[in-house]
Amino acid sequence: MNPMMAAKAYQAIQGGGMPTSGASGPAAPGGFGEMLQNVMGDMTQQTRAAETQMTGAIQGRGNMIDVVTAVSSAEASLETVIAVRDQVIAAYQEIMRMPI
Repeated sequence: MNPMMAAKAYQAIQGGGMPTSGASGPAAPGGFGEMLQNVMGDMTQQTRAAETQMTGAIQGRGNMIDVVTAVSSAEASLETVIAVRDQVIAAYQEIMRMPI
């Protein structure tokens, strides 16, 4: 997830909140599940781009600056996904500790 996606997600939350279509759960348009799918897709795409850049550099067709940039972008995306995962797990554990 790049900074622009994060800013757009923040603006969507601040501007309109959650969708009011009556749907709930991960299938809700613009919901949390869709956001996670987008983040995972972005991370996968950036990882593949980094792999392509590395392969090109090994074959002598790529530029080292492009490889470093692609790898850094993929690393930032992976760190974002891991941070979100950790927060979701922490929230789930907190909910499970709540008395009924």
